[in-house]
Amino acid sequence: MESTRADRWLWAIRLYKTRATAADACKAGHVTVNGKKAKPAAPVRVGDRIEARVNQHQRVVEVLRVIDSRVGAPIAVECYADHSPPPPPRESAASLAGARDRGSGRPTKKDRREMERLRRLR
Repeated sequence: MESTRADRWLWAIRLYKTRATAADACKAGHVTVNGKKAKPAAPVRVGDRIEARVNQHQRVVEVLRVIDSRVGAPIAVECYADHSPPPPPRESAASLAGARDRGSGRPTKKDRREMERLRRLR
């Protein structure tokens, strides 16, 4: 096989849980193939660089093998090379969420507004 649809390949390598979700991500502009926004039917070939936004994380993968049907996870990993940036440390994400000390009581209106503001920044 020489090429396949972008949504089908993203689903086959298990980047997205369903093909419909992969197609929706393409339509929303969250997927680029070689730097250009990709429609769901955009062709994917060996050597292409795909950037996809998955669950608030930017994934950058290079196509090593073209497949169009969903395969097991060990086989799917062999079909792409992952060039994604490392995820942010977990401690910093917890501190930004406005974590409160246990037993500190109910948050005041000011505390609640501050927590909501921090959540929106993420």
